[in-house]
Amino acid sequence: MIKAGIVGVSGYSGKTVLTILNQHPDVCVSYLSANNTQGKIADIWPELRDISPLSCQKFDPYNLIKNCDVAFLAVPHTISMAITPKLLSAKIRIIDLSADYRLRDARNYKKWYGLPHTDVKNLRKAVYGLPELFKEKIKKAKLIANPGCYPTAAILGLAPLITTQTNNVNSIIIDAKSGTSGAGKKATIGLSFSEVNENFKAYKVLNHQHSPEINHILSRLGCHGIQAHFVPHLLPITRGILETIYVGLKKKITLSQIHRVFKRFYKTEPFVRVLPLGIQPEIKNVSYTNFCDIGLALDESKQMLVITSVIDNLVKGAAGQAIQNMNIMCGLKETKGLM
Repeated sequence: MIKAGIVGVSGYSGKTVLTILNQHPDVCVSYLSANNTQGKIADIWPELRDISPLSCQKFDPYNLIKNCDVAFLAVPHTISMAITPKLLSAKIRIIDLSADYRLRDARNYKKWYGLPHTDVKNLRKAVYGLPELFKEKIKKAKLIANPGCYPTAAILGLAPLITTQTNNVNSIIIDAKSGTSGAGKKATIGLSFSEVNENFKAYKVLNHQHSPEINHILSRLGCHGIQAHFVPHLLPITRGILETIYVGLKKKITLSQIHRVFKRFYKTEPFVRVLPLGIQPEIKNVSYTNFCDIGLALDESKQMLVITSVIDNLVKGAAGQAIQNMNIMCGLKETKGLM
């Protein structure tokens, strides 16, 4: 039985990790912490009453090390890099849901997150945890950088094309929409009901911190010399991401050919569903699941490919993918606890 700890269980992602792990047949949750809230988990999340008897404590690395094999760090950026070295030295496997280990270049981290990276040594060792692309590295990893929610949908939507048709890509525009839980649990005016309800807006246009993450991974897949332009929007819903990705193509190719490429690319991946032609994905069809649904359309006269990629931002975009990574790291069946 794998003993798991969750740091940051008072947030949406941490709570979702706990909810899923409570149903995992090979995991025992043995440690919960959050620095802003302590006490019985039922007092923090009433819906977990009689489901989890654990209490949430102030973070203590020694208690985590004593009680756990694996740690899920569902904390704001900068906190993970402060505690990860000590946990790694104690041979705790780490899945970090924050942004601290996603960008390999420490200078990029400082540019986009405003503070210097304090654990450059482990930054270079971290494995980017997108299982559909980096499964073999995840199997051997001690530290996983769990991808951001927007990058998960974008990269899964683009990967088959980038890896097989790199020289045919002329431009990429990612038009992304997310529910409000993607911003976390913090109370801000912009996320209040009165501001979000009956409203729809773009934010951080061409300046979102997930842009370098998306472009870095696309470049690793072979997309050199082309920068994806990323624009996020806030939907008046709680959870879910829908990204409409516009790809300009240089050479003629048919929609059927592209569809075959996508189907072949993901044929052994249990959590990516390439939909039949003529059907477009919807947020409601992936809510509370670890699936990514992908739809395709092509304007052959203009050679404009439209890829629609949809996920639940708290599951495939965070907690579910983290548990998928844990399964792979620990030699379990990838789908354990997630179906």
